[in-house]
Amino acid sequence: MAIAKAERLMNLALCLLGTRRPLSKRELRTSIEAYLEAGTDDSFNRMFERDKDDLRELGLVIETVENLDGDTGYLARRDSNRLPPITLDAEEAAALGLAAKVWQQARLAGAASGALQKLRAAGMPETEDAYEVHSALEPRIPVHEAAFEPLMLACRDRRPVTFDYRKSNSARPEQRQVEPWTLECWRGHWYLAGWDRERGAERVFRLSRITGKVRSRAGAFTAEVPDVVTVRETVESWAGETATRTARIRLRAGAGYPLRSRAMTLRERGDGWDELEIPYGHGLDAWLVEFGPDVVVEEPADLRADVVDRLRAVAKD
Repeated sequence: MAIAKAERLMNLALCLLGTRRPLSKRELRTSIEAYLEAGTDDSFNRMFERDKDDLRELGLVIETVENLDGDTGYLARRDSNRLPPITLDAEEAAALGLAAKVWQQARLAGAASGALQKLRAAGMPETEDAYEVHSALEPRIPVHEAAFEPLMLACRDRRPVTFDYRKSNSARPEQRQVEPWTLECWRGHWYLAGWDRERGAERVFRLSRITGKVRSRAGAFTAEVPDVVTVRETVESWAGETATRTARIRLRAGAGYPLRSRAMTLRERGDGWDELEIPYGHGLDAWLVEFGPDVVVEEPADLRADVVDRLRAVAKD
């Protein structure tokens, strides 16, 4: 069945690319054998509409033209379906292949794979996949939050949004009105950076704390969108990447490997706990809470108090 459909799509594409005038459905049906075998007009119409959508999904630009008699015709102009010369070298092609692999777990997987196939068909050089041949590691960006796709589209289209957001130390979510700038993935979690209209300041929101649906709002942005580097630095700062001090914690032996990888010093206590010195920046309290009873903050006192407050808020739920 897959071979038959591929042949039917190829024949339809050749008909649309080879004609100098729009072809009607009737003309296309009599020109393609698979359409002649369709039992009824309804069956043919459904098949043709699916095939037309599939070709457009593959990147073929199909024009719909109405003639003087009111009949609808279809054609695909060659100048509209010709890619410019592909001048990527082997290293650039390898980078694109690696980028496509990153999205294998996300809803963008189909778009990334399709774009890569079109570039290869247009002459992009094939490269050896170093990650499959030489390594057991594979780059991926997990996307499990339902808010990811609507926020990605809102960032692209520069559309304000509203959503309910629950802070880590809050029992109930609050509605936020945000002008979304960009999405950043950090330590396996997605963050939205944008302008909070009610607070009149830039804010960063963790997608896993967004509850309910993300709703788009009409109107233009009221605040200037900073450049990408500034937004990325903001995300890293709010998420805890920028460290200004150090903290000393106790970590249960055999637990908390992400914390161990960031430790500046590590000492085995011999009582089932290890003592670590780690960088302390904005957001560290929220990260430590995720490790639950496996982490105890020794100092500084303000970080210990913040972690205790967050744990108490979680216990109330």
